[in-house]
Amino acid sequence: MRLRLDRSKPVPHPVAPRRVAVTDIAAGCGVSRSTVSLVLRDSPLVNAQTRARVQAEIGRSGYVYHRGAASLRRRTSNAVALVVNDLSNPFFAEFAGGVDAALAEAGYVLLLGSTGESPERQHAVLASLIEHDPAALILSPAEHSEPARLRRLLGGRMPVLVFNRALDGAGEDWDFLALDNRHGARLATEHLLQQGHRAIAFFGGHRDSSSCTERRAGYRDALEAAGIAPVPAWLVECTPTRLEAARQTGALFARDPAPAAAVCYNDAVALGLASGLAARGRRAGVDFVLTGFDDIPEASVSTPPLTTIAVAPRERGLQAARLLLARLGGDAETPRRTVAPARLVVRASSQLPQHPILLGDAS
Repeated sequence: MRLRLDRSKPVPHPVAPRRVAVTDIAAGCGVSRSTVSLVLRDSPLVNAQTRARVQAEIGRSGYVYHRGAASLRRRTSNAVALVVNDLSNPFFAEFAGGVDAALAEAGYVLLLGSTGESPERQHAVLASLIEHDPAALILSPAEHSEPARLRRLLGGRMPVLVFNRALDGAGEDWDFLALDNRHGARLATEHLLQQGHRAIAFFGGHRDSSSCTERRAGYRDALEAAGIAPVPAWLVECTPTRLEAARQTGALFARDPAPAAAVCYNDAVALGLASGLAARGRRAGVDFVLTGFDDIPEASVSTPPLTTIAVAPRERGLQAARLLLARLGGDAETPRRTVAPARLVVRASSQLPQHPILLGDAS
Protein backbone atom coordinates (compact mmCIF):
# COMPACT_ATOMS: atom_id res chain seq x y z
CA MET A 1 0.00 0.00 0.00
CA ARG A 2 1.35 3.44 -0.97
CA LEU A 3 1.14 6.25 1.59
CA ARG A 4 0.22 9.68 0.34
CA LEU A 5 1.89 12.78 1.79
CA ASP A 6 -0.68 15.35 2.89
CA ARG A 7 0.95 18.60 1.71
CA SER A 8 -1.84 20.69 3.17
CA LYS A 9 -0.27 20.41 6.62
CA PRO A 10 3.13 21.94 7.46
CA VAL A 11 5.92 19.47 8.16
CA PRO A 12 7.12 20.03 11.73
CA HIS A 13 10.83 20.88 12.16
CA PRO A 14 12.82 19.79 15.17
CA VAL A 15 13.05 22.60 17.71
CA ALA A 16 16.59 23.49 18.84
CA PRO A 17 16.95 23.43 22.60
CA ARG A 18 16.85 26.92 24.08
CA ARG A 19 20.23 28.21 25.18
CA VAL A 20 20.59 28.61 28.94
CA ALA A 21 20.64 32.30 29.87
CA VAL A 22 21.83 34.30 32.86
CA THR A 23 18.21 34.75 33.96
CA ASP A 24 17.84 30.94 34.12
CA ILE A 25 20.90 30.67 36.38
CA ALA A 26 19.54 33.45 38.60
CA ALA A 27 16.14 31.75 38.91
CA GLY A 28 17.73 28.36 39.57
CA CYS A 29 19.67 29.49 42.61
CA GLY A 30 17.47 32.32 43.87
CA VAL A 31 19.70 35.32 43.24
CA SER A 32 19.48 38.37 41.01
CA ARG A 33 20.71 38.49 37.42
CA SER A 34 23.30 41.10 38.39
CA THR A 35 24.73 38.75 41.07
CA VAL A 36 25.19 36.03 38.45
CA SER A 37 26.93 38.56 36.18
CA LEU A 38 29.30 39.53 38.99
CA VAL A 39 30.19 35.87 39.59
CA LEU A 40 30.85 35.36 35.87
CA ARG A 41 33.24 38.35 35.92
CA ASP A 42 35.04 37.02 39.02
CA SER A 43 34.06 40.10 41.01
CA PRO A 44 35.16 40.14 44.68
CA LEU A 45 31.84 41.79 45.59
CA VAL A 46 30.01 38.43 45.86
CA ASN A 47 30.43 36.50 49.11
CA ALA A 48 31.89 33.00 48.99
CA GLN A 49 28.66 31.16 49.87
CA THR A 50 26.61 32.87 47.16
CA ARG A 51 29.43 32.46 44.64
CA ALA A 52 29.55 28.70 45.32
CA ARG A 53 25.76 28.40 44.88
CA VAL A 54 25.84 30.26 41.56
CA GLN A 55 28.81 28.26 40.28
CA ALA A 56 27.05 25.01 41.20
CA GLU A 57 23.97 26.06 39.21
CA ILE A 58 26.16 27.05 36.26
CA GLY A 59 27.75 23.61 36.30
CA ARG A 60 24.39 21.81 36.61
CA SER A 61 22.77 23.74 33.75
CA GLY A 62 25.74 23.59 31.36
CA TYR A 63 25.72 27.37 30.88
CA VAL A 64 28.63 28.73 28.80
CA TYR A 65 29.71 32.33 29.34
CA HIS A 66 30.21 34.10 26.00
CA ARG A 67 32.88 36.57 27.08
CA GLY A 68 33.20 38.14 23.64
CA ALA A 69 29.48 38.94 23.48
CA ALA A 70 29.64 40.33 27.01
CA SER A 71 32.49 42.61 25.98
CA LEU A 72 30.46 43.86 23.02
CA ARG A 73 27.48 44.59 25.26
CA ARG A 74 29.65 46.52 27.71
CA ARG A 75 31.81 48.00 24.92
CA THR A 76 34.80 46.95 27.00
CA SER A 77 37.33 44.13 26.99
CA ASN A 78 38.93 42.16 29.79
CA ALA A 79 42.26 42.04 27.92
CA VAL A 80 45.21 44.44 28.00
CA ALA A 81 47.92 44.25 25.33
CA LEU A 82 51.66 44.46 26.06
CA VAL A 83 54.09 44.89 23.17
CA VAL A 84 57.82 44.85 23.94
CA ASN A 85 60.83 45.35 21.72
CA ASP A 86 62.85 42.27 22.73
CA LEU A 87 61.19 39.37 24.54
CA SER A 88 64.50 37.45 24.51
CA ASN A 89 65.86 40.05 26.95
CA PRO A 90 65.20 38.80 30.52
CA PHE A 91 64.41 42.39 31.50
CA PHE A 92 61.18 42.20 29.51
CA ALA A 93 60.30 38.76 30.83
CA GLU A 94 60.48 40.25 34.35
CA PHE A 95 58.58 43.36 33.25
CA ALA A 96 55.84 41.27 31.61
CA GLY A 97 55.56 39.16 34.77
CA GLY A 98 54.85 42.30 36.79
CA VAL A 99 52.28 43.54 34.25
CA ASP A 100 50.52 40.17 34.26
CA ALA A 101 50.39 39.98 38.06
CA ALA A 102 48.76 43.41 38.37
CA LEU A 103 46.27 42.70 35.58
CA ALA A 104 45.29 39.32 37.02
CA GLU A 105 44.60 40.92 40.38
CA ALA A 106 42.21 43.33 38.63
CA GLY A 107 40.48 40.61 36.57
CA TYR A 108 42.21 41.30 33.25
CA VAL A 109 44.18 38.97 30.99
CA LEU A 110 47.40 39.82 29.13
CA LEU A 111 47.86 39.76 25.35
CA LEU A 112 51.62 39.72 24.66
CA GLY A 113 53.54 40.63 21.51
CA SER A 114 57.22 41.16 20.68
CA THR A 115 58.69 43.21 17.83
CA GLY A 116 62.33 42.10 17.82
CA GLU A 117 63.34 45.78 17.44
CA SER A 118 61.62 45.93 14.01
CA PRO A 119 59.23 48.83 13.33
CA GLU A 120 57.57 46.80 10.55
CA ARG A 121 57.03 43.85 12.85
CA GLN A 122 55.74 46.27 15.47
CA HIS A 123 53.12 47.62 13.05
CA ALA A 124 51.98 44.08 12.16
CA VAL A 125 51.80 42.97 15.82
CA LEU A 126 49.82 46.05 16.85
CA ALA A 127 47.42 45.72 13.92
CA SER A 128 46.77 42.08 14.85
CA LEU A 129 46.27 42.86 18.53
CA ILE A 130 43.83 45.67 17.72
CA GLU A 131 41.59 43.07 16.05
CA HIS A 132 41.15 41.51 19.52
CA ASP A 133 39.88 44.88 20.80
CA PRO A 134 42.05 45.17 23.96
CA ALA A 135 40.94 47.61 26.62
CA ALA A 136 44.37 49.27 26.75
CA LEU A 137 47.98 48.96 25.56
CA ILE A 138 51.45 49.10 27.11
CA LEU A 139 54.09 49.68 24.42
CA SER A 140 57.88 49.55 24.69
CA PRO A 141 58.67 50.90 21.21
CA ALA A 142 61.11 49.28 18.79
CA GLU A 143 64.18 51.28 17.84
CA HIS A 144 63.55 53.59 14.85
CA SER A 145 59.79 53.69 15.57
CA GLU A 146 57.87 56.39 13.69
CA PRO A 147 55.62 58.23 16.18
CA ALA A 148 53.30 59.57 13.46
CA ARG A 149 52.72 56.09 12.08
CA LEU A 150 51.92 54.73 15.54
CA ARG A 151 49.51 57.59 16.16
CA ARG A 152 47.69 56.84 12.89
CA LEU A 153 47.40 53.16 13.78
CA LEU A 154 46.39 53.53 17.42
CA GLY A 155 44.60 56.88 17.32
CA GLY A 156 42.24 57.26 20.26
CA ARG A 157 41.14 53.63 20.29
CA MET A 158 42.26 52.92 23.86
CA PRO A 159 44.43 54.19 26.71
CA VAL A 160 48.13 53.75 25.86
CA LEU A 161 51.16 53.78 28.15
CA VAL A 162 54.58 54.07 26.51
CA PHE A 163 57.43 52.49 28.45
CA ASN A 164 61.10 53.56 28.58
CA ARG A 165 61.56 54.94 25.04
CA ALA A 166 59.87 58.26 24.37
CA LEU A 167 57.93 58.88 21.16
CA ASP A 168 58.14 62.47 19.94
CA GLY A 169 54.72 64.09 19.89
CA ALA A 170 52.98 61.18 21.61
CA GLY A 171 53.17 62.84 25.02
CA GLU A 172 50.07 64.87 24.20
CA ASP A 173 47.90 61.74 24.18
CA TRP A 174 49.70 58.91 25.97
CA ASP A 175 51.14 58.29 29.42
CA PHE A 176 54.89 57.64 29.61
CA LEU A 177 56.73 55.58 32.22
CA ALA A 178 60.46 56.29 31.97
CA LEU A 179 63.53 54.87 33.65
CA ASP A 180 65.98 57.38 35.11
CA ASN A 181 68.35 56.67 32.24
CA ARG A 182 70.58 59.72 32.43
CA HIS A 183 71.14 59.54 36.18
CA GLY A 184 71.71 55.78 36.05
CA ALA A 185 74.39 55.99 33.35
CA ARG A 186 76.07 58.84 35.21
CA LEU A 187 76.24 56.69 38.37
CA ALA A 188 77.84 53.84 36.40
CA THR A 189 80.41 56.15 34.78
CA GLU A 190 81.26 57.89 38.05
CA HIS A 191 81.84 54.48 39.62
CA LEU A 192 84.40 53.59 36.93
CA LEU A 193 86.07 56.96 37.33
CA GLN A 194 86.31 56.37 41.07
CA GLN A 195 88.12 53.10 40.31
CA GLY A 196 90.81 55.16 38.53
CA HIS A 197 89.67 54.53 34.93
CA ARG A 198 89.86 57.28 32.35
CA ALA A 199 89.61 55.40 29.03
CA ILE A 200 85.90 54.58 29.24
CA ALA A 201 83.69 53.69 26.26
CA PHE A 202 79.92 53.71 25.92
CA PHE A 203 78.88 50.48 24.24
CA GLY A 204 75.55 49.49 22.64
CA GLY A 205 72.21 50.93 21.62
CA HIS A 206 71.50 53.38 18.80
CA ARG A 207 71.72 57.14 19.10
CA ASP A 208 68.18 57.76 17.77
CA SER A 209 66.67 55.77 20.65
CA SER A 210 65.64 58.16 23.45
CA SER A 211 66.85 55.78 26.18
CA CYS A 212 70.26 55.44 24.52
CA THR A 213 70.49 59.21 24.02
CA GLU A 214 69.74 59.75 27.71
CA ARG A 215 72.24 57.13 28.89
CA ARG A 216 74.95 58.57 26.65
CA ALA A 217 74.16 61.98 28.12
CA GLY A 218 74.67 60.64 31.66
CA TYR A 219 77.97 59.07 30.56
CA ARG A 220 79.11 62.41 29.11
CA ASP A 221 77.96 64.30 32.22
CA ALA A 222 80.24 62.20 34.42
CA LEU A 223 83.24 62.42 32.08
CA GLU A 224 82.94 66.18 31.65
CA ALA A 225 82.58 66.69 35.40
CA ALA A 226 85.91 64.84 35.73
CA GLY A 227 87.51 67.04 33.05
CA ILE A 228 87.62 64.26 30.45
CA ALA A 229 86.58 64.81 26.82
CA PRO A 230 84.57 61.87 25.41
CA VAL A 231 86.32 60.09 22.53
CA PRO A 232 83.88 59.76 19.57
CA ALA A 233 85.41 56.43 18.48
CA TRP A 234 84.53 54.98 21.88
CA LEU A 235 80.80 55.51 21.33
CA VAL A 236 80.01 52.14 19.75
CA GLU A 237 76.51 51.52 18.41
CA CYS A 238 74.87 48.11 18.11
CA THR A 239 71.45 46.54 18.43
CA PRO A 240 71.00 46.08 22.20
CA THR A 241 71.13 42.29 22.27
CA ARG A 242 73.68 39.87 23.66
CA LEU A 243 74.50 38.31 20.29
CA GLU A 244 75.01 41.61 18.47
CA ALA A 245 77.12 43.00 21.32
CA ALA A 246 79.42 39.96 21.13
CA ARG A 247 79.77 40.47 17.37
CA GLN A 248 80.63 44.16 17.75
CA THR A 249 83.27 43.73 20.47
CA GLY A 250 86.09 44.25 17.97
CA ALA A 251 84.90 47.82 17.33
CA LEU A 252 86.26 48.79 20.76
CA PHE A 253 89.77 47.76 19.69
CA ALA A 254 89.71 48.93 16.06
CA ARG A 255 92.12 51.81 16.71
CA ASP A 256 94.67 52.97 19.28
CA PRO A 257 94.34 53.92 21.97
CA ALA A 258 91.65 51.41 22.96
CA PRO A 259 89.43 51.85 26.01
CA ALA A 260 89.98 49.77 29.14
CA ALA A 261 86.42 50.06 30.45
CA ALA A 262 82.87 50.33 29.12
CA VAL A 263 79.51 51.58 30.32
CA CYS A 264 77.09 49.30 28.48
CA TYR A 265 73.61 50.27 27.28
CA ASN A 266 71.99 47.36 29.16
CA ASP A 267 72.78 44.06 30.85
CA ALA A 268 72.22 42.03 27.67
CA VAL A 269 74.84 44.16 25.92
CA ALA A 270 77.24 43.88 28.89
CA LEU A 271 76.93 40.08 28.97
CA GLY A 272 77.43 39.93 25.20
CA LEU A 273 80.51 42.13 25.49
CA ALA A 274 81.90 39.83 28.20
CA SER A 275 81.51 36.89 25.78
CA GLY A 276 83.13 38.89 22.98
CA LEU A 277 86.05 39.77 25.22
CA ALA A 278 86.52 36.10 26.15
CA ALA A 279 86.65 35.19 22.46
CA ARG A 280 89.50 37.70 22.08
CA GLY A 281 91.42 36.27 25.03
CA ARG A 282 90.40 38.96 27.49
CA ARG A 283 88.39 38.66 30.70
CA ALA A 284 85.81 41.03 32.10
CA GLY A 285 86.76 42.12 35.60
CA VAL A 286 90.37 41.03 35.04
CA ASP A 287 91.80 43.11 32.19
CA PHE A 288 88.71 45.01 31.10
CA VAL A 289 85.94 46.38 33.33
CA LEU A 290 82.33 47.01 32.44
CA THR A 291 78.91 47.90 33.79
CA GLY A 292 75.37 47.08 32.66
CA PHE A 293 71.93 48.60 33.10
CA ASP A 294 68.70 46.89 34.33
CA ASP A 295 69.91 44.34 36.95
CA ILE A 296 68.28 41.33 35.32
CA PRO A 297 68.37 38.14 37.48
CA GLU A 298 71.38 36.78 35.57
CA ALA A 299 73.49 39.84 36.42
CA SER A 300 74.23 38.64 39.96
CA VAL A 301 75.25 35.10 38.89
CA SER A 302 77.17 35.80 35.67
CA THR A 303 80.94 35.27 35.51
CA PRO A 304 82.03 37.67 36.81
CA PRO A 305 78.93 39.05 38.57
CA LEU A 306 77.86 42.19 36.74
CA THR A 307 77.99 45.71 38.15
CA THR A 308 74.81 47.33 36.92
CA ILE A 309 72.11 49.93 37.38
CA ALA A 310 69.11 48.39 39.11
CA VAL A 311 65.67 49.55 37.92
CA ALA A 312 63.54 46.66 39.29
CA PRO A 313 61.88 45.42 36.06
CA ARG A 314 59.13 43.40 37.77
CA GLU A 315 58.17 46.41 39.92
CA ARG A 316 58.14 48.56 36.78
CA GLY A 317 55.70 46.09 35.21
CA LEU A 318 53.43 46.33 38.23
CA GLN A 319 53.69 50.12 38.10
CA ALA A 320 52.92 50.32 34.37
CA ALA A 321 49.85 48.09 34.71
CA ARG A 322 48.51 50.03 37.70
CA LEU A 323 48.91 53.36 35.90
CA LEU A 324 46.92 51.95 32.98
CA LEU A 325 44.29 50.37 35.23
CA ALA A 326 43.75 53.80 36.78
CA ARG A 327 42.94 55.09 33.29
CA LEU A 328 40.50 52.25 32.75
CA GLY A 329 38.96 53.07 36.11
CA GLY A 330 38.09 56.57 34.94
CA ASP A 331 41.24 58.64 35.63
CA ALA A 332 40.83 61.52 33.17
CA GLU A 333 43.94 63.51 34.11
CA THR A 334 46.07 64.80 31.24
CA PRO A 335 48.78 62.33 30.05
CA ARG A 336 51.58 62.18 32.59
CA ARG A 337 55.28 61.35 32.58
CA THR A 338 56.51 59.16 35.45
CA VAL A 339 60.22 58.54 36.07
CA ALA A 340 61.23 55.40 37.97
CA PRO A 341 64.38 55.50 40.15
CA ALA A 342 67.74 53.89 39.34
CA ARG A 343 70.52 52.81 41.69
CA LEU A 344 74.05 51.46 41.31
CA VAL A 345 74.80 47.87 42.34
CA VAL A 346 78.55 47.18 42.46
CA ARG A 347 79.84 43.69 41.66
CA ALA A 348 83.05 42.12 40.36
CA SER A 349 82.82 43.07 36.65
CA SER A 350 83.92 46.62 37.45
CA GLN A 351 86.60 45.72 39.99
CA LEU A 352 90.11 44.79 38.83
CA PRO A 353 91.77 42.19 41.12
CA GLN A 354 94.06 44.72 42.77
CA HIS A 355 91.01 46.63 44.03
CA PRO A 356 88.90 45.34 46.92
CA ILE A 357 85.45 44.04 45.98
CA LEU A 358 82.84 46.50 47.27
CA LEU A 359 79.54 44.97 48.33
CA GLY A 360 76.24 46.82 48.31
CA ASP A 361 75.11 49.72 46.22
CA ALA A 362 75.11 53.50 46.12
CA SER A 363 72.62 56.05 45.04
